[in-house]
Amino acid sequence: MQEGLFVTRQTSDYVPADHPLLPIREILNVALRDMDLLFESIYEERGRYSVPPERLLRGLVLQALYGIRSERLLCEQLGYNMLYRWFVGLSMGEAAWDHSTYTKNRDRLD
Repeated sequence: MQEGLFVTRQTSDYVPADHPLLPIREILNVALRDMDLLFESIYEERGRYSVPPERLLRGLVLQALYGIRSERLLCEQLGYNMLYRWFVGLSMGEAAWDHSTYTKNRDRLD
């Protein structure tokens, strides 16, 4: 079986219009927008690419809401769960981050 070469769908196409995560995501969007200055002050402008803190926090919200038992399992599910990918802001073509990203960022903020 051969898959199509191009994907014309977005992760939002997989989210039902009445899903309970829709209003939660909107509330989170406002809260994270209010934290933009804080995030900008934490991250260096040079160096290696890092996962945006907004995405990491969205992942932790998912973990709490769905009772996902570990960050390792969360990151695994971000690889294939379209609802989770949409919630954290991953496009269809982006890879999920490694679970160790949470530990590294926690250590940086201590």
